[in-house]
Amino acid sequence: MAADALSFRVMTAADVESVPLDHQGTADEVSARIDDLGSAAALVFDGSQHVGQLQFRRYEPGLRSPNGLHDPLYWGDFHAIAAPALADRTLNLFCYHVGQLATGDERDTRYQGRGIGAGLLDAVIDWADARRIEAIVAKAVPAVRAVAVFMGGQPAAVYAERGFEIVA
Repeated sequence: MAADALSFRVMTAADVESVPLDHQGTADEVSARIDDLGSAAALVFDGSQHVGQLQFRRYEPGLRSPNGLHDPLYWGDFHAIAAPALADRTLNLFCYHVGQLATGDERDTRYQGRGIGAGLLDAVIDWADARRIEAIVAKAVPAVRAVAVFMGGQPAAVYAERGFEIVA
């Protein structure tokens, strides 16, 4: 499984029935986000096998997670740091699912630690640039994140290397 065998692309409507939708919502909700933005995630494949994704949505400063950290909406809930007012065409990055071969929380660790998360982020940034998305927001995780392996996010340094401004 060479790194160059991996292919990255954004999710299309045709993917809704064939890739895991964990933490994205129902197929109808994902389809609505694709209709709205043009996609709902960056995907990565090893040949034809889905091995990961980075989910995103339109930024909503008033979004609140009903269960705090234990709900996928946590990644879009910025109220604790006074959510910034951003342009209407702003993406909010949600969950990274690296090593996800099928529906469920199981992850294949052979895909972790290989830069796939950063590759997914780069795919989203390239796609957003091409679509003239005005901004992207994300929550960072600590550089050493053994406690958070079940969650998404990158260390702040990964975002900063790509031009993100750290606001809190």
